[in-house]
Formats: sequence, C-alpha cells, structure tokens
Amino acid sequence: MTELSDREAELVSAHEQERPARQLGGPLRLGVWIVGGLLSVYSLVVVFRPVEALEHRMTFLAVALPLVFLCYRSGWSALVPRLFGRGTAASPPPEAPAAASPSSETPAEGEPEGKRRSERPSVADWLLAAASLAVLVYPLLDIDGFRDRGSGAALTDLDVVAGLALTVLLLEAVRRTVGWSLTIICVIFLIYAYYGAYLPIDWTIGHRGFDLGQIVSQLYTGTEGFFGVPMQVAASYIILFTIYGAVLDYSGASKFFIDLSFAAFRKSRAAPGRTVTTAGFLLGTVSGSGVATTVSLGSVAWPVLRRAGYPKEPAGGILAAGGIGAILSPPTLGAAAFIIAEYLRVSYLEVLLYATIPTLLYYLGIFLAIEIDSRRFSTHAVQVDAPKAGKLLLRFGYHFSSLILIIVLMALDRSAFQSVVIATAIAFALSFLDPRHRMGPKRTGQALAKGTLEVLPVTAVCAAAGIIVGVITQTGLGLNLSAIIVDFAAGNLVLTTLMSGIAVMLLGLAVPVTASFIIAAVIIGPALTTLGVTQAEAYMFVFYYAVLSEVSPPTALSAVAAAAITGGNTYKTMMMTWRYTLPAFLVPFAFVLTPNGQALLGQGPIGTVLLMTAVSAVAVAALALATGGMSGWPERVLAAIAAVLLLFLEPVPIVAGLAVLAVAVAVHLVRSRRRDQA
Repeated sequence: MTELSDREAELVSAHEQERPARQLGGPLRLGVWIVGGLLSVYSLVVVFRPVEALEHRMTFLAVALPLVFLCYRSGWSALVPRLFGRGTAASPPPEAPAAASPSSETPAEGEPEGKRRSERPSVADWLLAAASLAVLVYPLLDIDGFRDRGSGAALTDLDVVAGLALTVLLLEAVRRTVGWSLTIICVIFLIYAYYGAYLPIDWTIGHRGFDLGQIVSQLYTGTEGFFGVPMQVAASYIILFTIYGAVLDYSGASKFFIDLSFAAFRKSRAAPGRTVTTAGFLLGTVSGSGVATTVSLGSVAWPVLRRAGYPKEPAGGILAAGGIGAILSPPTLGAAAFIIAEYLRVSYLEVLLYATIPTLLYYLGIFLAIEIDSRRFSTHAVQVDAPKAGKLLLRFGYHFSSLILIIVLMALDRSAFQSVVIATAIAFALSFLDPRHRMGPKRTGQALAKGTLEVLPVTAVCAAAGIIVGVITQTGLGLNLSAIIVDFAAGNLVLTTLMSGIAVMLLGLAVPVTASFIIAAVIIGPALTTLGVTQAEAYMFVFYYAVLSEVSPPTALSAVAAAAITGGNTYKTMMMTWRYTLPAFLVPFAFVLTPNGQALLGQGPIGTVLLMTAVSAVAVAALALATGGMSGWPERVLAAIAAVLLLFLEPVPIVAGLAVLAVAVAVHLVRSRRRDQA
C-alpha cells in the first residue's frame, strides 16, 4: 500500500478536525464507549424481542441524544470570531461519522493540558445531556397514560413543558452535528405552525393555526413527529447497518476491499482511476457516507492517482464520484433508502432492486469517463505494493460472504433487520480467520460503540426532521405545496419533473441528504404522483437528486473534501465531479417521464428490463462522448442530443437517438482524420 506524504496527512487531518465531534479521553471516553456499546446491544436484541414502536423510539433517543451533547462541541465559542472574520472553520459535512470514536487516541503525553480540557464537555453540555435524558425518560415512566393524554388532546402543563424542552434540545443537537441550515428550516416550520392563521386567507398555504399544546401533541406524544418514520429508520435500519459496517471495519474488511481494488487493476493506463472507483464502491458497504468514503479513499488513492499522471482536479473528481457512489450502491445504500422502504411499505430488498440498474449505469458512466481521461491526460499504469488479486481472494475473500448473505436472507423472506444481524454475526465469526483482526472483547466493544457513535448525527437529523413532517401533516402544507407546483407547471409532467429536480438539489445544498429526502418526499412526491407517476418512481427520483446534492455546486461536500486532499481548485474539482456523475443526473428523469422508465427500476418483463438497460447504457456512453470523448463542439452537441433521445426509452426516440449518435461519431471521425492529415 502507498504511504501519505506529510502534506497529504496534514490535509486529511485538517478535514478531520473540521468535524464537530470531540476527541474524548480518559474515563469519559470509556463511559461513552460503554453506553454506546449497550445501545448497540439493545438495538440488536430488539430485533428478536420487539418493543412497542413509540416506547422503542423514545428509549433509543433517550440514550442517543445525551451522547450527542457529550460527543459534539457546541461551537458557540467560535461563532463570534467567525462573524468578525477571525475564523475559517468550515461547516461540518452532513452525516459524517463521529470523530468521538472509542478507538480515538487520547492526547499524547506532553500535550498542553489546555488542549485536553478543550475536548471535555462543559457544564452546559452536561446539563443539556441531563435535560435530554429527563424529557425522554419522563413519558416512559407512564407510556400508556402519556399516549392517552396525547390522543385525547388533554396534555398536562408538564407534558407541554417537556415537549417544548425536547424541541429546543433537538434543534441544538442538529445545529451541533450538521450545522445551522436544517435548524433554521425547522424553526421556520414551527413558526408557520403557530402563526399560520395570520397568513392571508387567499394564500394556498394558510391554515387555522395551532397553539403550543396542539403542536406539542403532534410532535411529542405519538408517531407523527419526533418519533415518526424517520426516527424509526434511525433506531432500527440505520443503527443495525452502522453496527454491521463497524464490525466489517474492525474485522479487516476495509483493508481487504482497498487491497483487492489495487490488485485487480494493475497494467493499463486507466487502471488507477478504475481502481479508485472500485474501492469507493466496496468501501461504501462499510461507511454508507459519501463524504466519509471520499476522505477514507482519498488518503490512500490520491498518491496513486498523482503518480499515474492525473491532474489534481480530475483526480479529485474521481475521488468524489467514487465516494458518492457509496450512497447510491447496494447492498447498504444511504439512510434515505431505508426511509423509502418504510414509506412504500415494501421490503428493503425491493428498494435494492430499484437501485441496481441505476447503480450499474452510474458506474458505467464513471468508467467510460475514466477511460477517456486516461487518454486525454496521458496517464500510465502504477505499480503498487499489493498482493495479487487471486491470493487476496483465496485468503480474505470470506469478507464478501456476509454481504452476499444479506441479499440471500432477504430473498428468503427474512426481514432486513434479522438479515443484517445474522450477517453481522457471521462477519464477527469470520474475523477469527485473520489473527490481526480477531474480534476479541476489546475490538468487539469498540465496534459496538462505533456503531452507535456513527449513527448519532443521523439520529439527530431524523428526530428533527420529525418537526417538518409533523407540521406538514398537521397543517396540510404538503398537499398545498404540491398543488402549487403542479399548477405552476400547468400540469405538464416534464416541467414538473424539471422543477422538482431543481428544488431537491437546492434543498440538498442546505441540509443533509436524509433530511432533504424526507422534506422533498412529503412535498414534491405528491406533485409527481398527482400526474400519474408511481410512488416508487417518485421516491427514487427524489432519492437520487437528494444524494446528488453532495456533488452539486456550489457546495458539493464530497468534492470539497476531495479538493482538500488533492490540493486542487475547489470549483474545478466540483465541475469534474459533476461531469463524472452526469448520468446519475439524467437517468432518474427516465423513471418518471416514460412508461418504460420503470424497467430501470427492475419492474416489468425481463425482456423489457434488459432492453431498456442496454438502451440506457448506450445513452450513458453518448453522454461520456459528449462530455469528454469528442474534441469538437458539433459532435459533442450531437452526442448530447442522442443521449437525451435515447433516455426517452420509446421506439421512435430510440431510433432517432441511435441515428444522431451515428452522425456524431461519423463527424468526429472525419474531423479527426482531417486534423491528422493537417
């Protein structure tokens, strides 16, 4: 494997320090480790001994929320200097893994004591943690009576105070973990719920208004607010998959995936780029986070790309595109995919089926772009110190078994919960085949704790997203906004879809992927289904555009992380990432704009699915030619037109698209021959 230079290590370290999680040490780190491990054990046990929904979600949040205040810095001390231009700290990447891992090292001996103290929670943090525990344990003491008071709108004053306190605590938790944007949006929704009656009567979004008791009843006492579907997903699907990912990581799977990727592509000049992309796909099964995968991958892969001759910006684009693929790719996908399964009331296996063909098209586009760029930048093969692929597979190929097992068990009608728990147990058992990564008591405890600590930001986001979902449900805002979108587009599906894609991307620039999906699903989803789009197609369209916000200028967090590692220009890296991921921006339109689009979600006769997949693959190839494979603008424009026509997936546009693509290739060949003769 390659080693990082001092400069690269410094860049990665700086990125890590931008995260808002504390590096805990001493007895507190051990305590957080123990509590996190116990919450993971509880989550595993609940799979086989179910607990009533509201009680389970409250219990989970009662442990997770105090940990947020202990593990994440408040950031208030840096706010004033930043306002006056005396700070450059960046906003934390959404849903980044917690840096307060139990395996984090304590400050080195001789390190200034002041730095040690700065990592300790303040008195205010302890008070907030205690308040979080109190307001969530309080209803659990009499859960039946609490639920009855909420359903009968007979809340006590203490209920209202506790509900308001929890609201404030969740807003602060979200601010600490993912920044101000989602916090402000939640506050706006709360204001809207309370003051909606003051809006002009002729405004579509006006409503009768709700008092504090009614708002608290909606958000706090049932499963329509804080403890709704998003919280259910965090407390069941996501925690189980983060535990599984942590066990894979501690059992040596991450190292195996990277080594295998480097060993698989050795000789061609496009091999370094293909290696990085493949490694990103495999690492995504462990991290499930685009930014985290980009950083983990970049620290190892950038030296290889540099030695292969890649300029900084294209290398950053490859890193970011490979990283974001982690959220788009089976078998784990991202948190939003679990929410799709809950909203559609289908098995998670079916959601994986929806994502399979789009994932293949996504990586096809990246591989084609890499092949083109390897010629454009005259890259060359790089020899890396890695064992041969066959040897690696024979020795460590068992790491794939648990991934395959998840799919097999779900195909055999096991629930996703049970499937991932069984796969986790198998991964744990197989770790003993590698003496360096045996899951003894210490490593097992670390993996369990890491599973909880990595889910903390997502838990805060999901609980706070319950504010938005609860207000939308209570006020009827979702249907009203959907009607506005449809009316503005004059009932035109193409225009509605275009507006929806832009709206989801803009929303994703401000809030994390999970939150943007939840908001868009309840507002934009109905606008699409009103015009005849199925729920599956609508939700998958929203899902892809929510994910793609991480590579969309002007924020593009994955691209920003990649640029920090390569030292390239941030904006140019964003544009290169956009180019590599372009098929993922256009293919989702086929889901909703053509009857055959459902074939790309694996729906329909097998012959139709295969044919539409092949046509879409040709469209992706045309996009690759349009964005870099052809040197002249005339043929590029023709190739782009051909790609759009092909993605209509109807007989006449397909024939027209193939004809236009043939003309584009012919023009390119003629112009190339003339240039060669000249």
